[in-house]
Amino acid sequence: MTQRATPPKIAFIGAGSTVFMKKIVGDVLISKELAGGHVALMDIDAGRLSESEAVVRKMMATLENCTVTLSTHDALAPALDGADFVILAFQIGGYKPCTVTDFEIPQKFGLEQTIADTLGIGGIMRGLRTVPHIWQVCEEMRRSCPDALLMNYVNPMAINTWAVTAKYPDIKYVGLCHSVQGTAAELARDLDIPFEEMSYRTGGINHMAFFLELDRVAKDGTVTSLYPDLLAGYATGRIPKPSSWNPRCPNLVRYEVMKHLGYFVTESSEHFAEYVPWFIKPHRPDLLEKFQIPLNEYPVRCEEQIARWKEEYAQLEEMASIEVKRSKEFAASMMEAVWGGDPVVIYGNVANVDGLIPQLPEGAAVEVPCLMDAAGMHPEAVIDLPPHLIALMRTNVSVQELTVHALMTEDREAIFHAAFMDPRAAATLPLHEIREMTEALLTAHGDWLPAWCHG
Repeated sequence: MTQRATPPKIAFIGAGSTVFMKKIVGDVLISKELAGGHVALMDIDAGRLSESEAVVRKMMATLENCTVTLSTHDALAPALDGADFVILAFQIGGYKPCTVTDFEIPQKFGLEQTIADTLGIGGIMRGLRTVPHIWQVCEEMRRSCPDALLMNYVNPMAINTWAVTAKYPDIKYVGLCHSVQGTAAELARDLDIPFEEMSYRTGGINHMAFFLELDRVAKDGTVTSLYPDLLAGYATGRIPKPSSWNPRCPNLVRYEVMKHLGYFVTESSEHFAEYVPWFIKPHRPDLLEKFQIPLNEYPVRCEEQIARWKEEYAQLEEMASIEVKRSKEFAASMMEAVWGGDPVVIYGNVANVDGLIPQLPEGAAVEVPCLMDAAGMHPEAVIDLPPHLIALMRTNVSVQELTVHALMTEDREAIFHAAFMDPRAAATLPLHEIREMTEALLTAHGDWLPAWCHG
């Protein structure tokens, strides 16, 4: 495939997320297809932006004949001007005060959470404070780079995707997550097989897609389903293996779901436990113990990451150069494919149009295989999802739909409707307490939310 004559401009919005930015930009720096490109880092936090710039420049110094150029910006317009690709990686309200609020107030009402960034009352609040800022990016893209591809890594992924594609259908958009490829790697580890020998196909919604096909392809071409081994391994207690990255988060919830529903879900056990009413229940500590579900996991991670970043950045400051290795993120492979490299299939979050998943609402955010090539992005329909999996997804889609409706119409009452329909909130609290809890959250978030949220 012929590479484009001019190098690309890549705008990274939320570049103060240094650890994640380092992966994506590092991939760009060592990419042959993206050579000579320009990376524009943008963040409103001058201190964090400066740290990110220092890290990138040290990575550039490590590479011989690095042809990528770099600029930094504290405003959207110059960063987006003429961009070919736009990457989003920011968190509105941060860990403090907003994430802390998302946990502490529901806990007072007896509603426990683990991550609270996708669904549930925490996901609803994050969507309300995040979507307006992504819309601002889209508005500026219309002026500065209308043909650019917007690659969003910001949660709540499904709410953000639905809201963006509904309000800005002209913007080329895809939401990117780590769950599909990350889960596939975990399953290969549990089964003691090479990841390279796995073949899979998934479909659904973000954090609730399922492996419809999960096979091992032997060197002689023989294809064998891995589901019997997974089920047998779980039944005997041989799998899941202890977590390779977080001992607080064993993978028991997902295996239990597979045992009863027949398919393995793509999101982690600690996440998935708060999307359904089966595992976190008032007065049932036995379930938390049996499935080893870490309540309040996200605040714990945030505190650990803050401390770890201080140590890591101190070490990076002392280094003359920083080694650059290819990450497992999709972004660079996608940009390479569009810019003239080899086509690649990724799992992306896009609007449910043209029957991508016909059993889900038109316009909903769905996660499906997407072919990326020089002509752009081509989502693939997934029409064989079993009806019981669709039914489970609809419980989450309803919450997403009502949250997006609230944002699109500025209908404050729809926020409460979304909270009422949340599977965990509905299984834990009566209607009047869900309303009181939601009202308390809206008040506590104050100016982090749009003015219409306060009536």
